[in-house]
Amino acid sequence: MVAMGRRGFLTTVGAAVPAVVAAPALGAGGGGRGGPGRVVNGVDRLAAADWSVLSGQRVGVVTNPTGILADLTNVVDAMAASGKVDLVGVFGPEHGFRGTAQAGESEGSTVDERTGVTVYDAYGADRADFAAMFREARVETVVFDIQDVGARFYTYVWTMYTAMTAAVDVGARFVVLDRPNPTGGTARGPMMTAGFTSAVGQKEIVQQHGMTVGELARFFDGEFLEAETGGRLTDLEVVEVRGWRRDQLFADTGLTWVPPSPNMPTPDTALLYPGTCLFEAVTWSEGRGTTRPFETVGAPGVPYGYAAALRAQRLRGVRFRETYFVPTFSKHLGTVCGGVQVHVDDPDALDPVRLGIAMLVEARDTGGGTFDWRPGDPPENRWIDKLTGSTRVRDQIEDGAGVDAIVGAWKAELAAFVERRRPYLLYPGKGRR
Repeated sequence: MVAMGRRGFLTTVGAAVPAVVAAPALGAGGGGRGGPGRVVNGVDRLAAADWSVLSGQRVGVVTNPTGILADLTNVVDAMAASGKVDLVGVFGPEHGFRGTAQAGESEGSTVDERTGVTVYDAYGADRADFAAMFREARVETVVFDIQDVGARFYTYVWTMYTAMTAAVDVGARFVVLDRPNPTGGTARGPMMTAGFTSAVGQKEIVQQHGMTVGELARFFDGEFLEAETGGRLTDLEVVEVRGWRRDQLFADTGLTWVPPSPNMPTPDTALLYPGTCLFEAVTWSEGRGTTRPFETVGAPGVPYGYAAALRAQRLRGVRFRETYFVPTFSKHLGTVCGGVQVHVDDPDALDPVRLGIAMLVEARDTGGGTFDWRPGDPPENRWIDKLTGSTRVRDQIEDGAGVDAIVGAWKAELAAFVERRRPYLLYPGKGRR
C-alpha cells in the first residue's frame, strides 16, 4: 500500500470537535452485525498507512499486551521495527507494559530489552507525574492503544484520562488507536457522583458506558478537560475501527482476544464483569484465584440453595451452576468456598449490571449470614460505594429493596448520560437491548 500523508489519512477539524480518522480512507465500514474478518483495529489501519500519522513526531505510547496488530505483534515492537516512528517512551498502566503484574500492581520503570526504549511506570500516576514523564521523554505525540472492557471501574480508561490532562499541560498531541468495546455499545447502570470518585471511577460516567476508548477520549475532552485543566487538547485524533457496529460483541468481530489483565481471561469474563465485579466490594470471593474470575463467586459456608434461588429468578442470558472452589490467591486463600459459576448462554439478552445486583440481593437473602460489605479506606467508606458511584445501591440492599427497585432508581440518570454522550459517538448502530 502506498503510504498516505497525515492529511490524507485524517479528517481534521477545529478544536471544538476532535479530529477523527475518516473510515472510508482505508475501506468502507461494515453493514449489519458482520462476521469474522470484517473488523480492523485502529492500530492495523495506522500500520497499513506506514505510521504516517506519527511522522516527524517524538512519540510516547501508553499500551499493554492488548496493543497488538492483527499478526499479534505488539504495537511498540512493530513501531520500533518499522524504523518509521521516533519512539521515545512507553508508559505502562496497571499490570504493566508486558503484563506480568497482578491486580493493583505494576512492573516499575525500566528499559525494554527488545526495543531499548524507556518504559515508565504509569500505574497510579497523577497528572503531574504524567506531565513530568512526558517532559523527561520530550514527548510530542501521545499514543494510546489498550483494549478496554467497557466498565467504569476498569482502570485503563482513567490512565487514558490522566494522560490526556497531562498532554494538555505539555501541549502534546493525543492519538487514540481505537478498538471495539467487547460488551457492545449499550450503556447501563448507575452514575458516578461527586464525593465517590476514585482510581476506579474518576469522572461522571455510568457503570457500563458502552463506548470505545476513542469515543471516551472525545467525551472526556469535550466534557471534563477544560474544567480540570483550564483547556482542551489542541489535537485529539482517533484512528477509528473499521467495520464495527454498536450491536457487536467481541465474538462478532473475528479479532483475537488477549486478556487485558490477568483476571480477564475470556470475552465472556468481559461480558459479565460490569456486574459481577461488584463482588469485589463484599466479603465473598469474586473468583480471583480460580480459572474463571468474575464468572465464579462464593464464600465459605454459602448454602447450596444460593444457586437454586438464582435459577428461580430466570435471569435472562445466563445459567447458574452450583460450584465449589479453593482460591489460590486473594480472598479466602486455600479455603473451600461454595457458590455459583455464571454461564453466558445468550449474550444478546444479558444485562450484566442487573445480573450483578440480582446476585448481590440473593446473597443478602440466601447467603446464610456469609454476606457483608468489604470495608474501604478508611473502613467506614465502603468499597461498594466507589464501584456503584454513591451510597444508594448499598442503602437499598441494606433496606431490603428488590432488584427492580434498585435498577429502576438509576433510570433517569442513565437516560441523561445516553443523551450526553451522543455527540461523541463514532460508530453506527443502536447497541443491544
